[in-house]
Amino acid sequence: MAGLKLIALDAEDLAVLSVHMQDAVVSIGEMTYLPKERRFVMLANRFDWEKAIQAEAMADPEAPLGVAARAAPCVRRRSGLRVERVLAARLRGIDLKNKQAVLNLLAMKFEENAAPSGTVSFLFSGGGEVQLDVECMEAGLEDLGPAWDAAGTPCHDVE
Repeated sequence: MAGLKLIALDAEDLAVLSVHMQDAVVSIGEMTYLPKERRFVMLANRFDWEKAIQAEAMADPEAPLGVAARAAPCVRRRSGLRVERVLAARLRGIDLKNKQAVLNLLAMKFEENAAPSGTVSFLFSGGGEVQLDVECMEAGLEDLGPAWDAAGTPCHDVE
């Protein structure tokens, strides 16, 4: 299966990238803001929700409870995400000195303020957040290598 290669040029496009990046795990040491290049980049191990949904659709509904009835295992993929035309970056609840710490990405969003500029936000579990002031929305997501079996399907407490 070929990997994803997507771009986002507005809030709707970024919402699509956000769905694909939901529950990605990111090491703090693998995300950086490059002010001279006006770029933010991040490497992540994203959970392949598309493959998980396909596997669930192919599962045997007659299988007894507790029996793994998936047609294929759920997987994670190494992915690169970049945001271009970044004017400034801010953090909340993230310690950049702890390069080995791992964050769980919940969502990404774009809020336009003075069209076409705005703020791209990365929301992490535990309250961490990266905010990027951008000249305009321009982001890309690309899978960089093969997939591997995920330990399980991510789930969230409804509270």
